[in-house]
Amino acid sequence: MINLRIPILLLAWLLVLSGCATLPEDSGRKDVQRLVASRTGQVPASADADIPKLVSSLLSQPLTAGGAGRVALLNNPSLQAEYASLGIAAAEVYNAGRLANPGFSLSVMVSDESSTPNQVTFGLAQSFTDLLLLSARSRLANSEFERAKLEVGAAVIDLVADVEVAYYNLVGAQQVATMRGHVAKAADASATLAQRFFDAGNINALDLALEYAVASQAKLERIQAEAATVAARNALNRLLGLGAGDDRWVTSDQLPLPVTKEDELSELLALAGDSRLDLLAKRAQVALLADKLGFDRQFRYVGDITVGIDTERETDRSRITGPNLSLELPIFNTGAGRIAQAEALVDQAEAQLQTLALAIGNDVQLAHSQVLVARELLEQYRDSLLPQREAIVRLTQQEVNYMLEGQFQLLLVKQQEFDAFQAYLEALRDYWVARTELGRAVGTKLPSGKNIESETVGPSLFPDSPAQDMKHMHHGTGGMKGMESMDHSGMTMGPTELSQPKIITLQGEQQ
Repeated sequence: MINLRIPILLLAWLLVLSGCATLPEDSGRKDVQRLVASRTGQVPASADADIPKLVSSLLSQPLTAGGAGRVALLNNPSLQAEYASLGIAAAEVYNAGRLANPGFSLSVMVSDESSTPNQVTFGLAQSFTDLLLLSARSRLANSEFERAKLEVGAAVIDLVADVEVAYYNLVGAQQVATMRGHVAKAADASATLAQRFFDAGNINALDLALEYAVASQAKLERIQAEAATVAARNALNRLLGLGAGDDRWVTSDQLPLPVTKEDELSELLALAGDSRLDLLAKRAQVALLADKLGFDRQFRYVGDITVGIDTERETDRSRITGPNLSLELPIFNTGAGRIAQAEALVDQAEAQLQTLALAIGNDVQLAHSQVLVARELLEQYRDSLLPQREAIVRLTQQEVNYMLEGQFQLLLVKQQEFDAFQAYLEALRDYWVARTELGRAVGTKLPSGKNIESETVGPSLFPDSPAQDMKHMHHGTGGMKGMESMDHSGMTMGPTELSQPKIITLQGEQQ
């Protein structure tokens, strides 16, 4: 008679072994937080965080680029989809560490003789192949889980970069809109004053028409700048995970000057090789598929093997009990197709890894060159074009004062000065966007980010408005009735409404 203790103990051991598998702690979110924090300085929200309270606290003060990134990591719903994929991979780890459920069988053989009892057989079976492959399957699932963490971390870093780009676009648009608002307000005041000069007979109809045309043009440019600001604000609002009615937050209204010194390309290329999470994820995928290929080769001839125990009640009511074995014979399918597929997947992943590595190197090189170009443009605007435009306005004003040039020429060169300053503001915005894209290409914070200047470009640097020049543009108004106690700009103000722009080099030194 066969001893039943051995099969029973075996089944009990299998149950204990299967029960050891547990879900990974917090589905790997803390590991993703560490990956993101080390590369961006931003920490994604933990699963138990009071998100509404944290978001409200951040939005209660003017947002910086870093603050906007923190709000997005707390509140952007697209991150939940990324963390859900992490949960799927964690569930696969759990499933891979557990045995398949045992099978129970029952058969009843009915005799054609009414006096003969039925023959009943009970069976309990478990896949031995499942047990044999349990360790390797768990190892592969854990490798896939680690790869999933890297991919989710890469997606989070990409979101942070998107938020920074949107932030710089918004602040840049706000600066342009502020400048255009000053220009439009002053141009309108200038046109009003010109109307009074015309009514007094001091300027002709052409000069008056020019003033009104300039005021209308300034208003159009203000409207366009404000529309661009609304679009940029909406783009950032979406990335922050806020609805249409949740846009009462404000940002800093100024962009900082460029860093003291840019990073070296060779340093950034080496940094990208160690920092890009998508590159690390692809390397992990290659290693995973190579491991799986070795696994398939090792067990290519192992089919489905099932072991169990059966007990049968005979017609004479005696009982027969014993083990059973079911074995798949590798006769028609020896696993060659499975191995060929695994080899092809490894080759494909290695090619994709090489393609990604080449793309990253080229992306870093291109982004680095774009930062250098943006910086050079800023230097040209700040050190050359803007001072030249200011000098042209000043000299043209002198020509007008001595009646050597007409009013139209002064308005033209003043408009060119405004356009140049707007281009400078846009170049400053483009510089910070380019640096953000370079950081995205490298996959981590740029080393030169520690050298960001505290000085910013704000309204105090805007060019003087047309109304400042009106007192120099018209002659023969002295003693005009109603003009004796009024500034010739037609506005009650101090010496100037906006100060003369100070020239600031990229190192922050005032000239």
